[in-house]
Amino acid sequence: MILCVLRKVVKGQAVKLEQFFQQRPVFTTKELAEFLGSSRRASSRTQESLLDYHTRKGRLLRVRRGLYAVVPRGTEPATCPVDPFLLAAKMTDDATLAHHAALEFHGVAYSVHKSFAYLTKQRARPTTFRGARFRPVQHPKTLTDAGKEGFGVEILERRGIDVRVTTLERTLVDVLDRPRLSGGWEEIWRSLEAVRFFDVRKVVEYTLLLRKATLAAKVGFYLHQHRDALMLTETQLQPLRDRRPRQPRYLERGKRQSGRLVADWNLVVPAVILDRSWGEMS
Repeated sequence: MILCVLRKVVKGQAVKLEQFFQQRPVFTTKELAEFLGSSRRASSRTQESLLDYHTRKGRLLRVRRGLYAVVPRGTEPATCPVDPFLLAAKMTDDATLAHHAALEFHGVAYSVHKSFAYLTKQRARPTTFRGARFRPVQHPKTLTDAGKEGFGVEILERRGIDVRVTTLERTLVDVLDRPRLSGGWEEIWRSLEAVRFFDVRKVVEYTLLLRKATLAAKVGFYLHQHRDALMLTETQLQPLRDRRPRQPRYLERGKRQSGRLVADWNLVVPAVILDRSWGEMS
């Protein structure tokens, strides 16, 4: 019975299904079910049979349960290109590219990484596909408590698919907050320095929402170090200075690197960052 229905669906909807594949180079089984559901002819078992059929035919790649990539015509499943940003964006229904993945998506990352962090409120496990690692990260608790997970999130198009990604302003704050998700300080500094403009009001607003004194100092220090290039005034930085910690803190929590105290921000900063001298170490 299922095989009979499958033949009818494959034969009767071949053109529409091909259009679906062309429009969605990466898709979830939920999206396929919505597409097939319009005809009311495809049960969940039929959908599974369809997926198995096209996977065996070399038209689809199974990335993980519930997530598939389309194999472009004329390419082989084992070697065909698969866009990792689209994969990350489809890992959960609410996935938002963040941290270094956001830097790369915006085209400002200093180097290419094979680790893609995405924000989500859902329970998800890390996934590895073709050597790339997709890591779920929870939104900051203060944002979740305030119901503001969408602050600093924009929807951009990539290959015809809407992708949620943190704005450059939110990304600046997030990478300074959790440097290990963004490749370390040199990668962060070199990447952020490729950005020509930030809406400083949004940067400050988001930083204050997170209610972390050390983070306010880190963001303030970075902006102050680049105040000429970004054409910033002391007035713009004052809200961050008002929230800096009362006692000196290290740039990275739990990692006491030797450095110099930047008294204006009560922050102990490694000399390599103060002097931006990593080029001398290469």
